[in-house]
Amino acid sequence: MPSRTERAARVAVLADSDTRWKWGVLTARRIAPGESGESVETAPTGFVLRGRATPTARQLAETGVSDTAPREVTGTEFLREVRDAAARGEGYDVIVLALVGGTVRAVLHGLAELALDRRPVIVTGYVGVVYEKLADGLLLRHGADVVLANSRHDAERFRAVYEGVGVDPGAVVEAALPFLGGAPYAPEAGRDTLVFAAQPSVPVTRAERAHVLCRLVEHARLHPGREVLLKLRSKPGEHTTHLEEFPYQKLVRDLPVPPNFRLVYGHMGEVLDRTDLLVTVSSTAALEALHRRIPTAILTDLGVREALGNHHFIGSGLLTSFDRLDQGAVPRPDEEWLSRQGVGVGGPGTVPYERAFDAARARVAELLAGPALPPVAPYYTAETAGGYLPGILARHRLDVTAPEPRESGVRRIVREVARGAYRHGVQRVAPVIRRLGEL
Repeated sequence: MPSRTERAARVAVLADSDTRWKWGVLTARRIAPGESGESVETAPTGFVLRGRATPTARQLAETGVSDTAPREVTGTEFLREVRDAAARGEGYDVIVLALVGGTVRAVLHGLAELALDRRPVIVTGYVGVVYEKLADGLLLRHGADVVLANSRHDAERFRAVYEGVGVDPGAVVEAALPFLGGAPYAPEAGRDTLVFAAQPSVPVTRAERAHVLCRLVEHARLHPGREVLLKLRSKPGEHTTHLEEFPYQKLVRDLPVPPNFRLVYGHMGEVLDRTDLLVTVSSTAALEALHRRIPTAILTDLGVREALGNHHFIGSGLLTSFDRLDQGAVPRPDEEWLSRQGVGVGGPGTVPYERAFDAARARVAELLAGPALPPVAPYYTAETAGGYLPGILARHRLDVTAPEPRESGVRRIVREVARGAYRHGVQRVAPVIRRLGEL
């Protein structure tokens, strides 16, 4: 049997939403070493975690990262697959965990419990801008062999957190967002398109989302020669990483809109192809646009607050308001800030984007070529977090020794009905209960 360094690595991706699926697949392709040590373009084996944010087939297809649909599994089913693949002599060499922090920690626990003779290299990271729960999220991910940072700025922050609690920061590897790319911005005669990149939970309240929507509609009315597009992440009834209680699709029903304003879906890269100004509160789409040198604006209308995530852009030169945009202002980004965020072009210490994953791929190759990896050793244990960790593990209930449930048509139908009821509760029942509570 060829060793793990004599063939292309076998890679599995486990994701819990459409955006993390996209991040996980693209990351896997960039960091998995082939026979020559270069990255491989073969698709990894994909799994999506069954839960509240399980993406629909439409959402998965819209990511555009794989022609093969991932298999929907529970955490326990995924662990069984890892165990059984190893028993067949077809064990995974690398596992990319594209999950929220608590789920990463639970899967790390489950992988450790498998006690494989030669466990896979475990890689994790973040799908975008890290503006909240920095310490908690990082410590929940500790124990992975590679924790990817999307920029020099993030790498410095991540290492500082690990050093600050007394653990080795060596797992942190600077890379980049794997979905940056596309042609550099080129204006076209006769085209003037503003795109607002919506976020499911930023801003969160109905009043704040209505404010943004009204200002967008008013901007379109003030600029009849400009196409104003509201780029949405999901359709009603679908969920993404974060819950969306007040979808813009429903809020806009109450507004008269001019003909140059409309809602759009689709792959963000394709939408950016025809964008002349990208506006958002704090979406990672801003970094995608900046990488392509597309004019970008970060809104301050609702304040510059940690809860909104736009505080991440302090110093960027991009902070502005609808009043200024209405007057024709276009922010100019600070080049040093761009460089630190991994989207700069040139500058001291900047790694060209096409080489941004070299260090991560080399680290993975080094781990694969070495002796069997030591047992997974996370920071959060019963000793260090005895009042916190048990609750995380209990919520996920990963037990490969439990009897495997039989799948049936009835079971699938019940699961879909329950998922639909949950989404209905989030988007319709919960807001009503909240309003009643304010009476």
